[in-house]
Amino acid sequence: MDLDALTAARRSEWERLDELSRARALDGPEVDELVTRYRAASADLSEIKTAAGRTGLGDHVSTILARARLALTGSGTDLRGALPRFFLSQLPAALYRLRWTTLAVAAGFFVVGTLVAVWIASDPQVLASLGSKADLEYYAEHKFTDYYSDNPAAVFAGTVWTNNAWIAVQCVLFGITGVWPLYVVMQNAVGVGSAAAVMIATGHGDVFWQFIAPHGMLELTSVFVAAAAGLHVFWAWVAPGPRGRGEALATAGRALVTVAIGLVFSLALSGAVEGFVTPQPWPWPVKVLLGALALAVFLVYMLVVGRRAARAGETGDLAESEAGTPRLVAG
Repeated sequence: MDLDALTAARRSEWERLDELSRARALDGPEVDELVTRYRAASADLSEIKTAAGRTGLGDHVSTILARARLALTGSGTDLRGALPRFFLSQLPAALYRLRWTTLAVAAGFFVVGTLVAVWIASDPQVLASLGSKADLEYYAEHKFTDYYSDNPAAVFAGTVWTNNAWIAVQCVLFGITGVWPLYVVMQNAVGVGSAAAVMIATGHGDVFWQFIAPHGMLELTSVFVAAAAGLHVFWAWVAPGPRGRGEALATAGRALVTVAIGLVFSLALSGAVEGFVTPQPWPWPVKVLLGALALAVFLVYMLVVGRRAARAGETGDLAESEAGTPRLVAG
């Protein structure tokens, strides 16, 4: 094959293909032309490779074809566009969907925690089973508060963050069991209730609230949201509605894994409060106020930004172009 002759005969066609593939927008006839010229150029490239192997001309045509293929099939989601959509639409909408379940989980936590605290604090035998009087006094006067300052603030904040983030991710990933999210919440409720009982029984109830409240408001709220997300995954499996169970689980899972990713950031904030605010010798109202501000930021994001995103039709799931066209169902 004479490559020079082929180039002379096809140059204008390749140039036109390149022009079409670089265009920002194409009308119907231009798209048809792009497809036709793409097929013709593909045949030309095949002939070039068969006759001469790899050549500069072949690489040039291959580059034009690659650009044309991208114009025909589309590119992946631009990260610069995906990140704003994730933080301004997907994540807040997914959080907003969980608002009532989160409230129910929080109510259950406080009921169980209160019952445990009252039971232990009012029953000397149960209180004694947790340790001797000297041990309980030492816990209340030293161990409880020293926990927040035994390690450098940055190290402590990072440790707390990674531990809580892992718990939140587990709540979502193992939510399909229906048991694991409830177990995590009840375990935390019993732990907090037991600590409160010991602190109150030893006359240090004020210290308990002063050290728990600053970071606990946002940290516990994040755990409640994670448990709610896991329960929503479980419910999608139990009651998929008109969709297939697999499709319902996939939809819920995609949207609620979004929540798990978002909670990594909220737990980072609560970890920063726990590491850098809770142990400080500042007036307790200042520390509680800072914790309340952190919680307020999260709630505004979840309820205000989330409500706006939900009203715009966002669900927290991937876009149809990313997740695939959903199967239509009647009803």
